[in-house]
Amino acid sequence: MPPTHTDEGLRAALEIRRRRPEVGVLVLSQYVERRYANELLSGESRGVGYLLKDRVVEIDEFLDALDRVGRGRAAFDPEVVRRLMARSTRTDPLARLTAREREVLAEMAQGHANRAIAERLYVSQSAVEKHINAIFDKLELTRTAGYSRRVMAVLRYLGT
Repeated sequence: MPPTHTDEGLRAALEIRRRRPEVGVLVLSQYVERRYANELLSGESRGVGYLLKDRVVEIDEFLDALDRVGRGRAAFDPEVVRRLMARSTRTDPLARLTAREREVLAEMAQGHANRAIAERLYVSQSAVEKHINAIFDKLELTRTAGYSRRVMAVLRYLGT
């Protein structure tokens, strides 16, 4: 965005979320800016998305992401998720997850519901639910009033 074509759009998205958290925000960016992405994700997680411009070539996928954010859900480009979680496994609290559990968690981080995850990973919805429960157990996410374990798992996955 003008005037400097650097981080104005990300700063605007953060300001919108700060002032009007009920407004959905879908960021289209040329690059992944970890600091801003983490800040965007650390607040209210409903109605937020982050897509890379050069990867938004499938109009149906873009419209799906826009629809999800508009309905108060999340939508994240898989590359954004990958870059946000890139860090040493020595300090990674997610190291206990199996490869399949990490795949399920990555799909959750993109805002997909259990049914969509099952379809995308070619497994049953029951299998997805079992993986999600295992993720909650391994991340020690107990049921706590006022908190979504699913959101907490995604936030840990994204490194916030």
